[in-house]
Parts: sequence; C-alpha cells; structure tokens
Amino acid sequence: MKKVVVKSSKKYEILIDRDILSKIYGYINPILKGNHIYIITDDIVDRLYGSVLTSQLKNENIIVYKYIIPNGEKSKNSDNYIAILNDMAVKGISRTDSVIAFGGGVPGDLAGFVAATYQRGISLIQIPTTLLAAVDSSVGGKTAIDLKQGKNLAGAFYQPDMVICDLSLMNTLPDDVFKDGCAEVIKYGILAGNPIFDQLKNPIKKNIESIVYRCIKIKRDIVQKDEKDKNIRQLLNLGHTIAHAIELLSGYTVSHGEAVAKGLLLIAKISYTQGFCSKAVLDRITDILDVYGFDTDPIYKEKDIASAIIMDKKRNNEYINLILIEDIGKCVIKKTSMSDLNNMIQKAMDYRG
Repeated sequence: MKKVVVKSSKKYEILIDRDILSKIYGYINPILKGNHIYIITDDIVDRLYGSVLTSQLKNENIIVYKYIIPNGEKSKNSDNYIAILNDMAVKGISRTDSVIAFGGGVPGDLAGFVAATYQRGISLIQIPTTLLAAVDSSVGGKTAIDLKQGKNLAGAFYQPDMVICDLSLMNTLPDDVFKDGCAEVIKYGILAGNPIFDQLKNPIKKNIESIVYRCIKIKRDIVQKDEKDKNIRQLLNLGHTIAHAIELLSGYTVSHGEAVAKGLLLIAKISYTQGFCSKAVLDRITDILDVYGFDTDPIYKEKDIASAIIMDKKRNNEYINLILIEDIGKCVIKKTSMSDLNNMIQKAMDYRG
C-alpha cells in the first residue's frame, strides 16, 4: 500500500492499493465519530460495488443510507443537491456522522458539496472508482455542482477526512471512461515533466499504481502551497478553461476527459503561436494525445468557446488566467484579457503545422 499525507487546513491520508473495499471498515474506523454513514453514488457504481461497501459497514453495526444518482455530469445539479440535503435531514443524519462519496468525479463533487454544507460541514470520505477521480477530483478539497450557466459554479473548498483509492475498482471501467482519466494524467505529465511524461509512452494500466501515486503527490504538493486556488494551484487548470467551455457548449455530451484533451492541445497551440513554447514541445504534446487516441478537434468556433469562457468561475472581470506551456514540466499563469482571448484562440485554431 502507498500512502500520501495531505497537510492543508485539514490533515488527512490518501491510501492507494488494490482490494481495499472488501476490508474498508478497518481503514475508516479510526476517523468515524458517529454510527450513521450516508453514501452518495451513481447507478452504475452501485450495481457493481454497492453491496460490497454496504455489507462491510452493516456487518460492523453501522447504519447505512444511500442516495443513488444517474451516471453522468447532468446529475451534478442543484435539484439532486437539495434532494440529498432534505433526505439526510429526514434520515436524521447528524454532525457526527459521515458522508461517503463513492464513484467518479460526479458523485465525488456532489457529495463533497453536500458534506461541506450540511449542518455547516460533516465528515467526508472519498472513495474514487475512476482513474480521473483518483488522480484529480477526489483530492484537494474542491467540491461543486453545475448551474445552467456553467460548470462548477456553486461549490466550496472542503477537504475530506480520508481518500481511499482501490485500484481494483478500475478493472471494470469501460475503455472510454478509463481514457477520460488518461487525459488528466497527461495534464500532470505536461505540468511536472519526467518521469510521468516518459511513463506515458507505455499503457497507463501497466504502471497504474505508480502513476496514480505520482499524480496525487504532485497535486498534494501544489494544494499544500495554495489550498484556495489563489496562485500556484491555478496551474492544475491546464487545459480546463477551454475544456469546461466545450463541455458547456456540448450540453455535457462531450466527456470531461475528451474535453480536457481538446483543451490541452488548443492550449499547446496557443502557447506555440503566442511564442511561449517551441514547435518541438507542441509536437510532443500532439503525439502523446494521439497515442491515447483522443479526438482533439475543438469542434466549436473560437467565438463560441470564448463566449462560454465568460462564465468560467476563474474569470476576474475582464481578465482570465490562462495556463500556458513553456516546456514539458514548465507552465506559467498568463493574465489574459477577454478581448485578446478570442484572437488567441482563433490564431491557434488556424494553425495547421
């Protein structure tokens, strides 16, 4: 088992291993204060693993409640958020009880926001079941729901009490869902450079424990320096400003991972056409995205992408901080006017190499 300790506003452990779910109680028992656990999961994860988790807890005389949402980004909405809060109140969940986020990024974000706001905050345990959630959304304390106007517009910074990454849960992931997580790993490779970037030349599944561990450590180190996303943590948004715009424009029919891949390549092209990186760097990023079979066509016009970015939560009045690439392992935060953004995107989209 590998362990990463996060020391932010709350100190907690991230455990990485296989076959943890079947003995979950032994790991979470030291942090439990009450005897009620409220699980938030989706229908696919519940069908595959729900009974394993609940039976383990019930065998230890834990009173278990469960709220199941449909799989997919569209479930990360205010209707489900309010419905869960009401259900928890009806069930009598108290401030000493715990919420378990069990699933990918959607249950994780939703459950995190619920835990952050129910009775002003109760214990949260993250159990990610996808590669994307394991390396990104379950770690660092960002929780949110989507609004009609954009992604993650209502949320809170709220650190979990524990994160448990059971890598064996990823054995049943469909190829497209696993590939979504690969886009986030590629992001880390661009941010941190080697050894992660070189490891990407081989299938991630062959080195999954090492890669998940390295990605989590990278994020841990950044979060500890800038928990509230005021400075260096913004580097983790590499590719995501454009990705969130594409997701919004598509009505969330484009998956997060596919959108991130499109965002990474467009940002790499912006970085090159604006003189931040060399053609060799752009080519390396293009090549690694091709290795994983990503369709990197942005699919929308530059003016539509720029308009969607206006609703991005990272925008500050007439400016937005874009994360641009200088080299593999070196990215910078560039304050960019919204008026310049359209031209930068257009120039990058016109580039044919």
